[in-house]
Amino acid sequence: MDWHAWHDDYDRPDSVLERRLRAVQGRIRIALDTSPPGPLRVVSACAGQGRDLLGVLAEHPRRADVSARLVELDPRNAAAAQRTAEAAGLRQVEVVRGDAASTTQYQGMVPADLVLMCGVFGNISDADIERTVAHCTQLCRGGGTLVWTRHRRQPDLVPQICQWLDERGFEQVWLSEPDAGFGVGAHRFAGEPQPLPPSTRMFTFAGA
Repeated sequence: MDWHAWHDDYDRPDSVLERRLRAVQGRIRIALDTSPPGPLRVVSACAGQGRDLLGVLAEHPRRADVSARLVELDPRNAAAAQRTAEAAGLRQVEVVRGDAASTTQYQGMVPADLVLMCGVFGNISDADIERTVAHCTQLCRGGGTLVWTRHRRQPDLVPQICQWLDERGFEQVWLSEPDAGFGVGAHRFAGEPQPLPPSTRMFTFAGA
């Protein structure tokens, strides 16, 4: 898979990816709007070119409050995200080229107010999804928001993901309609964050 070329569909009006992006950005915007005053921390796994978060932060009134870490393995996508952040003057956005599956990448930035798992759950095994959901209780602060994506092809795992999240203290805030052509979820963490162990692998990306 050429993950750089994969982003081209974002630029095609009304493509599934373009509509999914708008849905994700909407949830990010709401999460920032409703977060308590003060500094905010955001982490994004498999961030790609960072279009979801950077597209919101560029003009959001709370942009100065946000410190973010985007983790992306593909060097071209990481470079594109870095250019976008710099062009928007987002000096508190850190783009890390590295393996987003390693918990080490998030040390010092968690628990975060907003955790993005977009483009992750559709590219890992069911067992790894459940494992990553458990790790989200270490990535997300109490009261923080998790935004995630998953395709709705059969067998549709979205209901099961929601159940796994519920079992681990996440409350569903919003879920895209089943016929939207994509799955986007936003869940609030109602529990207490657990310590994040270093050097632990959360998942194995397809084709890795």
